Amino acid sequence: MSLPNFPNIDPPIERGDAINMILSSIAMEELGLSHILNAEGEKLQFILGTLPGLTGGSPTIEEVINANESVHDVLDSAVQNHLLLNSKMFSALSTPVIPGITGATGVTGATGPAEGAMGSTGPTGATGATGTTGAAGSTGSIGAQGATGADGATGAPGATGHMGQIGPAGATGATGVTGTVGSAGTVGGQGPVGPTGAEGPAGATGSDGPTGVAGSVGELGPTGPTGPTGATGPNPTATAAYAVNSTGQLISVLIAGTTIPLPNAQLMSPDISINTANTVFTINTFGRYRISYHINTTASLLLGSRLIINGAANSASIIKPLISLSNYSNEIEIDLASGATISLQMFAPLILGAATLISNGCGASLLIIRLS
Repeated sequence: MSLPNFPNIDPPIERGDAINMILSSIAMEELGLSHILNAEGEKLQFILGTLPGLTGGSPTIEEVINANESVHDVLDSAVQNHLLLNSKMFSALSTPVIPGITGATGVTGATGPAEGAMGSTGPTGATGATGTTGAAGSTGSIGAQGATGADGATGAPGATGHMGQIGPAGATGATGVTGTVGSAGTVGGQGPVGPTGAEGPAGATGSDGPTGVAGSVGELGPTGPTGPTGATGPNPTATAAYAVNSTGQLISVLIAGTTIPLPNAQLMSPDISINTANTVFTINTFGRYRISYHINTTASLLLGSRLIINGAANSASIIKPLISLSNYSNEIEIDLASGATISLQMFAPLILGAATLISNGCGASLLIIRLS
C-alpha cells in the first residue's frame, strides 16, 4: 500500500495563507453544522404539522419520542463538533511563528585589541537628605501625695483585773525560856516574810476606737510628654496582588484543565510578578498567604475550578463538577517559598466544555495577600 502524496502547490502558500485556509475550512464546517441544525428543526416542524405547505398527518406518541431522541443525538454530536472546531480555531490562531532559513555565516571580522580603553567612571549620585526625627515629648511630673488621714480615737482602758489572794502568815516562833531578870536582852530579829500570793487574771482588752477619716486624694499631676514613636514594623499585607478578567472571554475547557488569563485591573506589589500571557503569578517573598478566587459564567455548567500552585492542583481549592454552576469561589491559606507560582484553572469532568465569562464585570478574579 503506497503512502499518500500531497499535490505540489504553485506558487507555494505562505503561513498566513495556510492559517486563513484552516479558518475558512472551520467556517465551512460550522456552516454545515448550521444546515444540519436547521434540517433537524424542520424535521420537528414536519412531525408536529407546523411546516408551511406540508402535512404529515397526526404522528403517534412513539413517533414523536423517536424523533425527539434522533434530534437529541444529532444536537449532541453537533455540540461536540462545535467544541472541537472551536479548539481547532484557537490552536490555529495561537500557532507559533516558524523561523525562516538561517542565512550563511558572514566573514569573521578582524580581531580587535586585547583590551579596550576603560571608560571614565560616572559621578556618584548625591545622597538623599535624611528625614528629621520627631521631637520627643516631655515626661509629665508626678502628682503630690495626698495628706495622711487623722489618727483614730484611742479605745477606752480595759477593766482592772481582780487582786490575787493574800498568802498565809508564817508560823509563830516558840516562846523562849524566861531568863532571869537581869539586864534587858537584845531585841529579836524580825521573822521572815510570808510568800507572795499568785497573780490575778489579766483584765479584758478594751474595744478598738473608731477609724479616723481618710485624708483627701492629692491632685493629679500634669500629663508627661509623648515619647518618641518606635520604628515601624514589617507590614505583611504590603505583599499582595489582584487581577480580573472582565472581557466576556469564551474559555475552551479541557479535561486536563485550561488556565484563565487575568489581564484587567491588575494591582501588584513589587515582589509579585505575572507572565506576558497574564496567567501565572510568581511569588518572590516567603510567607503565609491567603489566596481567593471567583469565576462567574453566563450559564450554569457542569465544570470544575481549582488553583494550580507550583504546577500541581491544590486539593483544598478544588470545586468538583457535581452539579451545574455559574458561580465558582473558594479561599485557602498556604505557606509559599520564594519563587512559587500560582494560576487559576477550570477543568472538564469527562468531555470538552466551553464557558463564557461575564463581560464588563468580574468574569474571573484572583486575590493574593501575605499574612505573615
